[in-house]
Amino acid sequence: MTGTETSATEYDSIVYEVPVPKVARIVVNRPDKRNAQSYRMLYELNQAFDRAAQDDEVSVIVLAAAGPDFSSGHDLKDTERMEALEEFDTVGTWCGFGCAGAEGRMAIEEELYLGLSERWRNIAKPTIAAVQGRCIAGGMQIIWPMDLIIAADDASFKINPMEMGVACAEFFHEPWELGVRKAKEMLFTADFFSAEEARQFGMVNRVVPADELQDYTLALAERISRMQLFALKLAKGAVNSAQDRMGRHDSLQVGFAYHQLSHSHNQELFGIPADPTFMKAWGRAPQ
Repeated sequence: MTGTETSATEYDSIVYEVPVPKVARIVVNRPDKRNAQSYRMLYELNQAFDRAAQDDEVSVIVLAAAGPDFSSGHDLKDTERMEALEEFDTVGTWCGFGCAGAEGRMAIEEELYLGLSERWRNIAKPTIAAVQGRCIAGGMQIIWPMDLIIAADDASFKINPMEMGVACAEFFHEPWELGVRKAKEMLFTADFFSAEEARQFGMVNRVVPADELQDYTLALAERISRMQLFALKLAKGAVNSAQDRMGRHDSLQVGFAYHQLSHSHNQELFGIPADPTFMKAWGRAPQ
């Protein structure tokens, strides 16, 4: 694979392209749904990441999104069952996705949210997210695994599990992205925060004008792609290892467990995994 190549027909909800040599760009492509993440979309993203990671002609991977908003989070109206997605290989070994109660729900989230996000975080090649518009909840779980995040000046971010009576998201990365104080504030309040605030917290590397986002990100990817790929892989591995030695992996497991406990608590009280009182208060009543 060399030069410029675009592949839109192989996927339903993403576009895979090589806009310049040595750079693959994966574009989330459900703008009519504000790029809400269906199970299929997440598996297609995983296939595309594998494709770029396994292509020796690609040195840098860019994650982008079509339309005005990067992501509205998980697609809560996705009706396709996990066990029906037979064309996709699972990434973990939990399985049991159709099991009743907490067992099936935890298996799905271990696979699709924690499992995929952690897998993408550990891709050996450098990855960059280009974020515009709103990026909410589950949207954070696909940009946080990227090594660098470039945000348009119109970007805004929201971490809102608390609005559903849930302790935290499945991929509990808030303390590592925002710092302890801001992580607590953003979890407790579920407020939107701006691209510039995200840069100040350390979650975003650069904030650029919205109409320059894609060009800026591509230029940065090209610059990085000129480095020796083996050295890039080793540098990334060293930094990731340092973060893990500081306790990231252990805290990730605690956050995931508390997320599941929240689901089970709400299921026992209300019959659904999220507290309907809070969902109604924030205009997200269950369908």
